[in-house]
Amino acid sequence: MKTKENAMNVIKAVKHPAIDYSLFDLGIVKDIEINDDTVNLTFAFPFPNIPIADALINSIAQPLKNIGFNFEYNVVIMTDEEKAKFLQMETQGWEGGV
Repeated sequence: MKTKENAMNVIKAVKHPAIDYSLFDLGIVKDIEINDDTVNLTFAFPFPNIPIADALINSIAQPLKNIGFNFEYNVVIMTDEEKAKFLQMETQGWEGGV
């Protein structure tokens, strides 16, 4: 069912493939806008040219599309404060993987 609540549940459920936290908790997903049938997200990455950026974006895009939402996004680089939080969480939740 296509509701804002379902979209948020999808967004918050997607985990990073190598870190035991969701993309939302890591601060990679921020600035979420849900208007009618379109979800617009900002992805904040700690560094430019992250090798798995497309995979991370698609890990949220596809489930949203599967429940009927259009998906739009933009990419920014984390602030120093966001990056410090991300790196601390990465150290705590590192599982290996990718």
